Amino acid sequence: MVRWLYVDVMHSIMTPDNPGAAYTDFLDSALIKASQQRHWTPSDGAMPALYLSHGAPPVFDDTEWINDFFNWSQSLPKPRAILIVSAHWESAPLALTTPVGASELVYDFGGFAPVYYKMRYDTPDAYDLAARVSALMPDSETVHQSNSRGLDHGAWVPLKVMYPLGDVPVMQLSMPTHDPIKLMELGRRLKPLRDEGVLIIGSGFMVHGLRHATHEMMFFNQVPAWSQEFDAWALEALENGDIDTLADYKNSAPGMPFAHPTVEHFTPIFIALGSADFPDAKVKTMIDGYRFGFSRRSFQVA
Repeated sequence: MVRWLYVDVMHSIMTPDNPGAAYTDFLDSALIKASQQRHWTPSDGAMPALYLSHGAPPVFDDTEWINDFFNWSQSLPKPRAILIVSAHWESAPLALTTPVGASELVYDFGGFAPVYYKMRYDTPDAYDLAARVSALMPDSETVHQSNSRGLDHGAWVPLKVMYPLGDVPVMQLSMPTHDPIKLMELGRRLKPLRDEGVLIIGSGFMVHGLRHATHEMMFFNQVPAWSQEFDAWALEALENGDIDTLADYKNSAPGMPFAHPTVEHFTPIFIALGSADFPDAKVKTMIDGYRFGFSRRSFQVA
């Protein structure tokens, strides 16, 4: 009985009768709570850094996932600004999205209901954050400033749930490499922002083996061994502060390459860890479990 109830939930997420209805229902109470959220002050100390499994439009039809994201954001003081690195913008040299908050979003997904391609996430302009990010980079590295590129779905989908008022300035930073050591160093350069109330987010997905997904995984949430094994391996390394093991994920992680046929959904983890001085900082899992057979583990580190 419970199994079939869960199967029905998974089907409704993938093939909703009224796409986005769960998000619309969520807004009724969430907007009130969000308006009462306490703002960050220097007495709070540094904001944590986050790594989250972001999902695509099905998030807007998944009540549990919506509540998980929102409750997580509500457990923190409201940041002064957000800097997010997504799996979906690989660009070197380093680049920033447009600082204009009411810019067009990037709808980098296909096959979903029309309503998702009309969603917006208008936020305040982020010129001050853009200047701070550029100032933190070495003189030898110029940060390209886009005049037109907005947030992609790895940024705006989770943030539209976490901060539904859209009242926090947001910028997206490109991921210029997949080298864990270089990404950790990039994170360390960004660390001062956390002391200024900026929330730094690495947005990916703890397991993202879409190339190997089956019907049973997508519609029945059947969890393959390679998804479970990779998640358990990552959790152990994170809890043990074992950065060497994490950085060697291609060779040391069980479940590879099935868990990550391409690595862009895992590597944002290193920017988050670098900005929080991992392994000295502690990792706290905030969301776990599986969707579509993939681990959606998400955590904060401070």
